Amino acid sequence: MGAQKKGATRVSEDADALSRQPLQAVLLADSFATKFRPITLERPKVLLPLVNVPMINYTLAWLESAGVEEVFVFCCAHSRQVIDYLENSEWYSQPNFLVRTIQSHDSVSAGDALRVIYERNVIHGDFVLISGDTVSNMLLTQALQEHKERKKKDNNAVMTMIIKRSKPSPITHQSRLGTDELFMAIDTSTKQLLYFEDKADHSRGTISLDKTLLAENPSIVLHNDKQDCYIDICSPEVLSLFTDNFDYQHLRRHFVKGLLLDDIMGYKIYTHEIHSSYAARIDNYRSYDIVSKDIIQRWTYPYVPDVKFCGNRATKLERQGMYRASEIVQSCSSQIGPFTVIGNGTKIGNDTKVSNSVIGEGCTIGSNVSIEGSYIWDNVTIEDGCELRHVIVCDWVILKAGAVLKPGVVLSFKVVIGQGFVVPAYSKVSLLQQPTVEDSDEELEYVDNSSGTVEISSIRGTADKLNGEMTSQSSETHESELGSGGVGYIWSICEGGHEEEWRHSIAPIPADKLAEITQTTDDDHELLTQDGTALPPSGELKSDSFSNLSEDDEMEDSKDDSAYFEKEVEATFLRAVHENVKVEHVILEVNSLRLSYNMTSSDCAGAIFYSMMKLSLETPHASASELLQSATNVISTWQRLLKSYLPETDEQIEVILKFEEMCLESGKEFSPLFALILQHLYDKDLIEEDAILTWANEKEGADESDKVFVKQAEKFIQVRNNVNIFYS
Repeated sequence: MGAQKKGATRVSEDADALSRQPLQAVLLADSFATKFRPITLERPKVLLPLVNVPMINYTLAWLESAGVEEVFVFCCAHSRQVIDYLENSEWYSQPNFLVRTIQSHDSVSAGDALRVIYERNVIHGDFVLISGDTVSNMLLTQALQEHKERKKKDNNAVMTMIIKRSKPSPITHQSRLGTDELFMAIDTSTKQLLYFEDKADHSRGTISLDKTLLAENPSIVLHNDKQDCYIDICSPEVLSLFTDNFDYQHLRRHFVKGLLLDDIMGYKIYTHEIHSSYAARIDNYRSYDIVSKDIIQRWTYPYVPDVKFCGNRATKLERQGMYRASEIVQSCSSQIGPFTVIGNGTKIGNDTKVSNSVIGEGCTIGSNVSIEGSYIWDNVTIEDGCELRHVIVCDWVILKAGAVLKPGVVLSFKVVIGQGFVVPAYSKVSLLQQPTVEDSDEELEYVDNSSGTVEISSIRGTADKLNGEMTSQSSETHESELGSGGVGYIWSICEGGHEEEWRHSIAPIPADKLAEITQTTDDDHELLTQDGTALPPSGELKSDSFSNLSEDDEMEDSKDDSAYFEKEVEATFLRAVHENVKVEHVILEVNSLRLSYNMTSSDCAGAIFYSMMKLSLETPHASASELLQSATNVISTWQRLLKSYLPETDEQIEVILKFEEMCLESGKEFSPLFALILQHLYDKDLIEEDAILTWANEKEGADESDKVFVKQAEKFIQVRNNVNIFYS
């Protein structure tokens, strides 16, 4: 489709060699969950915009590029909307990519869906099982080949799960996607999955493994640093297993665990780990935020805003990760910050600031508006003086003048926020009253006959039929709950749900929460380690004699983590530059990222310095002297930020090494300025002479090519050595 026309290469698959049957896929267009309420009461999750493109388009575009020839899209809640969208899209006109829909109003789980697929008798060979909220650019060839070869040798090898390394935060026990820490036991020699636990009890600090599992599998390694990508290659037997076992509802909690515990049938599940490719499922609002950032930062190429695929409007990529559509109206005094996408037909008023955000099509944004880290969908009106930080605003919402949305707020379709009204943090606001029972199949009752944007009036009429399952509120409360002229209901947070709100929100975890969790974790760890029962904080758990991991794979995964971390720090730094954020607040944000990615002070120092020098490089300059001036200005302005991560010599050496790396690779213009900038770092007390001399001494036995910058700084180093000799 479009992605291939713009430079994306179709995955090279020899279909005849892999299978006599055309490769098929089952795409679940229903998550059977309630995490995106209240939005999904009005529109199916797979049609929600992800960087201005419906989620399902990313999944279909990847399936097409991966060599899948026939996709069965299973539709349940809001099935009519999904079917209408697909029938009117380009997906129905692709010559070698057949998209079919299967509709069911009785299915309330993934297990029910797969039982319906089995009854329809449409799957005739191995197939890809995927959810319509998954983004990937991985090559499927190797994983598919491994699955088929295993199947030839062992008919019980029925499933291959795609996984990726992702270190959880040792503080929150969450992945960067906001999902719970996952424990997997894998046989490193065969890649067979032997244990799976996604709901571990961290308060106990232990997990239970069957002794026979360890005795019978000498190559077993227990991981807590793997991410389930929710992409599975399945044999047809998987469908019949669901049909034979009606207890299988959830794909992982029931089916995967059930097969692993079943000693009678002997079915086996294997894993395929990807390293440099991308794959992630949008499970909650935090993962929505993270995957959106990954798309903007181009980890998902070719599925990025400036490449046309599946009928999207390609936007122009500008410096510092800014994407702007061609037909926008922007005031000269407005400021568009880094890592921001502005959709077609949007108007932005005077002195408005937008950074790290996605703005949809046809939006009208007034003057003196501040938007940070937010997702504004289509046709939204934001009047003068509004403030939005880390929020989601759905189609046709109106924010009257001076309205403020605190971090974590979600405004569903056509909500109106009154003038000057402050919506509290983590609030969810909808035109629909809040159901009293959070049941995933309740969305089935909100059936509408429209396509695209849902008509609120028809949904509200349907909602009235729930007879007591909705919270009763008077019309007077409705009018005043959101300020003067406001329209909508603020949903209450259910008992015990406050922790889930900030854990799964698009807003960064508040500093006070992190401090509270850290203290609790330290206290628990101290108690548990007294009897030696605590789990070690490393990425994997294994016996000394059981390790057989590839060092190359570990290094590759570590590079992935570091790259993501550096991108996040860069985005944070650029936002601070453009919005004059106080250094104290930047430090809090970087510390939050440090905990999330399990990084060190050296990692933070290197990432901040890299961001500073990259900003200098991207500042317009006509000569080397102007570049030097730009670099020294940035260092002087932000020296307190950098200094806070340079407590010891090791961190200072990391900055020097990072600068060396830049001069050789991404910032070669800095090469002739290396010694001068090093001198400036020394003059500002950021780099001490011990760090410089240690760095130089470590280069003594190196090749000449590795000593280029030591020689360039030779005079400076000699002076410092002479001073040391004089005082010794």
